[in-house]
Amino acid sequence: MTPAFPGARVASIDILRGIVMLLMTVDHVRETFYLQHQVGDPMDVATTPPALFFTRLAAHFCAPLFVFLTGLAAWLYAHPPGGPRSATAFLLKRGALLLLLELVVVNFAWSGKWPGPVLYLQVIWAIGLSMMALALLHRLPLRWLAALGALIVAGHNALPGTAQLAAAFGNSFEPGGAGAMLWTVIEQRGYLLNEGPVRVRVSYPLLAWIGVILLGYAAGPLYGRAMAPQRRVRLLLGAGGAALAALLVLRGFNIYGEARPWAQGEPTADLLHGAMSFLNFTKYPPSLDFLLLTLGAGLLVLALVEQPVGRAAWSRACAVYGRAPLFYYLLHLYALLALQRAAAALHQQGRYEFSAVWQIWLASALLGALLYLPARWFGRLKRTSGVAWLKYF
Repeated sequence: MTPAFPGARVASIDILRGIVMLLMTVDHVRETFYLQHQVGDPMDVATTPPALFFTRLAAHFCAPLFVFLTGLAAWLYAHPPGGPRSATAFLLKRGALLLLLELVVVNFAWSGKWPGPVLYLQVIWAIGLSMMALALLHRLPLRWLAALGALIVAGHNALPGTAQLAAAFGNSFEPGGAGAMLWTVIEQRGYLLNEGPVRVRVSYPLLAWIGVILLGYAAGPLYGRAMAPQRRVRLLLGAGGAALAALLVLRGFNIYGEARPWAQGEPTADLLHGAMSFLNFTKYPPSLDFLLLTLGAGLLVLALVEQPVGRAAWSRACAVYGRAPLFYYLLHLYALLALQRAAAALHQQGRYEFSAVWQIWLASALLGALLYLPARWFGRLKRTSGVAWLKYF
């Protein structure tokens, strides 16, 4: 099977990826300038103001959709117009690059020093390892990849916790044991190393993200030449609608898919807080309900931006960010680091903090606008220069 867009980028994928990058900017501005109002995982509905709750909720869509689109893009890479090719080397090399960037470049961007007291293994780490897992698995039949991805996404919530594993397997699952360290990487957010001059904390356990990237790769034939655009849109709408319908049933009756049930009583006596409780999902690792919401909505958007609205000015602007995602990711982190330090120096204090949520959104819009031209320049450079290593960004 060959791609339906030979020799060209898929505009709808770039648009959705660009939307993800801009929503991510909002969350990172919050983490840079609004730390006096921390949010948990899940968020405390009783104490989190609605504006802050929905600001954080908007960011929930970023990681799942970016990992899903990474799998989809890997299928397109493996199926160029000239015929199928192995994506193993590309995925392994790019995955290794992402791990290196997470450990050195990204961690420095968050703390302003390296190594800091804690090395955080976050979303870039999860994407890198997921790509390496896909490198080993992508030659399997697509139906197997789809089934394995669905099994991981739907089933990892049923896995036992660390305490149950420790009781079953003994010392290997005690803190510091090999089993506990492996479980931290795969499923249990926490410290991989909690002693010594530098501690290592896994913020994004890996297993569920492997499931998401496999689903993305298995969705690749939707963009094959044999797939009519109208049918692709119908399938995307149907899959997105089915995911959201499953969420309504599973979450509505607190059946399965989220460790924290929602409640209609206190503190959710009013409609707004009831909706907040319903949407209050676990991200680390992402619960099934979390992924049904984010991927389901993302599939609907992916279908809609392929329609005439996808050719509007706003969507073309979003595609600029989506064509240079890693470049924009690194650039905006260092821009935030410089802005925080400049603001703190100007106000002669250790940190500068915003006082209202609307300032987060305004600053995010201004930062995105500021970085638009650099992102457009790099996207064109990557496309026209012929420099091989640029394709990794």
